[in-house]
Amino acid sequence: MSALQNGTSFLFVPAARLDRLEKALATDCAMAIIDLEDSVAPADKAAARSALAAKDLAAGAGRLLVRINAAGTPWFADDLAVLAGLDIAGAMLPKCESVPVLQDVAQALGPSRKICGLVETARGIAAATELAASGRVARLAFGSLDLAADLGCGTDEQSLLLSRSTLVLASRIADLPPPIDGVTPDFRDRATNLAEARHALRLGFGGKLCIHPDQVGWIAEAFMPAEAEIEHARRILASGEQAIAIDGAMVDAPVRRRAEQVLRRAGIWA
Repeated sequence: MSALQNGTSFLFVPAARLDRLEKALATDCAMAIIDLEDSVAPADKAAARSALAAKDLAAGAGRLLVRINAAGTPWFADDLAVLAGLDIAGAMLPKCESVPVLQDVAQALGPSRKICGLVETARGIAAATELAASGRVARLAFGSLDLAADLGCGTDEQSLLLSRSTLVLASRIADLPPPIDGVTPDFRDRATNLAEARHALRLGFGGKLCIHPDQVGWIAEAFMPAEAEIEHARRILASGEQAIAIDGAMVDAPVRRRAEQVLRRAGIWA
């Protein structure tokens, strides 16, 4: 599987600040996302795109995505045009809500590169199952802040619970990897980042987007099982296939499957 499909942390780098790219790739992030969208002011988008087109990306090619501007914006067509010439693993499509638009991006990228669909609108949530099953996305991601603005709702756990669960279900039905959760805006507070990442993990997400290098380590910490959890999973899988009790709880096939998932997150189960 690619870094997009099995990674847990994805770090944004503004396309207008490509000097930060080397630092981003020096972290343990699964992929760096060069951002032509939200982090670049409208007046600077053409210059940022030109700088990106001229940048030698070969050293980090397998760990690079480019977030283009959304369909319907004045910059979408020019962003598509530049994709083919970039040495990157794929693209992130924001405001992902249409299979035909995904097809346009796939055509611009070519067959060997992948798309991450960033779902962040009401229409995108409503179309999540169709998007996931389209065969055009390698993984879905959740744009929590944009969706909250689109819905006029809060950004807290309860307000976005249904939308998050919708993406998890759509990804599972389509046999995609677990989706990537949205950013934690407070990039300085470790406790907040750990709590939000662990909430995403409990819901079935497989990673998070991040906006600061410090968040990469916190995401890794949150998604890595604790030693006690790993040891418990080992005991379950060592018990064989018969139904038995471990620590006062019945162990059967679903429990063993969960144990396998724990060890897979820890990198010690194929």
